[in-house]
Amino acid sequence: MKIKKEKLIVYTDGGSRGNPGPAGVGVVICNEKGSVVKEYGKDIGVRTNNEAEYEAVVFALQKIKQLFGKGKIKNFEIEMRMDSQLIARQLKGEYKIEEEKLFPLFIKIWNLRMSFGKISFTEIPREKNREADRLANEAMDKKETKRMF
Repeated sequence: MKIKKEKLIVYTDGGSRGNPGPAGVGVVICNEKGSVVKEYGKDIGVRTNNEAEYEAVVFALQKIKQLFGKGKIKNFEIEMRMDSQLIARQLKGEYKIEEEKLFPLFIKIWNLRMSFGKISFTEIPREKNREADRLANEAMDKKETKRMF
């Protein structure tokens, strides 16, 4: 008997104000019908835009692992959708990573992938990533608000 793979569609976005500057990530996890399962935003301190985009993928994989457990995620098919062409293509092995700061983040994702079934990386237009973008911006706004007091 073949086990049906459960599919998750995960939208990720990372942003930085200043590049480098205050940064945040946003993650929206959906089932294969497109219904939102969970969404997250997180302040990640000072990063570049590219670092924040990578951190969003790391954060998403960690959250999926926490949500569903190590045993179940092996049977998942995960489609990671992001509006960063550079990061999507680097994670697919189509582009070389030339920015040294990104190597450790790439390796972190590579190591996290070992716990999962199939993971694909897809670049999407920015307008199809609005929710993850909103969450990343809210995370950056909260950090900026905290600094004012």
